[in-house]
Amino acid sequence: MPLTLAEVDHIAELAKLALTDAERELFRDQLSAILDYAAVLQQVDTSAVPPTASALALRNVMRDDAVNPSLPPEAVLANAPAAGEGQFRVSAVLDPS
Repeated sequence: MPLTLAEVDHIAELAKLALTDAERELFRDQLSAILDYAAVLQQVDTSAVPPTASALALRNVMRDDAVNPSLPPEAVLANAPAAGEGQFRVSAVLDPS
């Protein structure tokens, strides 16, 4: 199914691409080949293939939640640039007024 140059220009406009004449010809040939292959795929009998949402079996890859002891505050604050009263000290980010 060969595309016309007008169709290639329309596709290029949709993609906001500025194409040279050589690129228009190249893309016309490439896009036509893609459409020809899609037409071949349309002829494949898939009536015996059940519809699926994924080709892979679904499985949960998340680990189970487990309660673990947390770090002591001293260890958490050990690498903080500024700490005080068991908390991170940061510069104010809001105007106080």
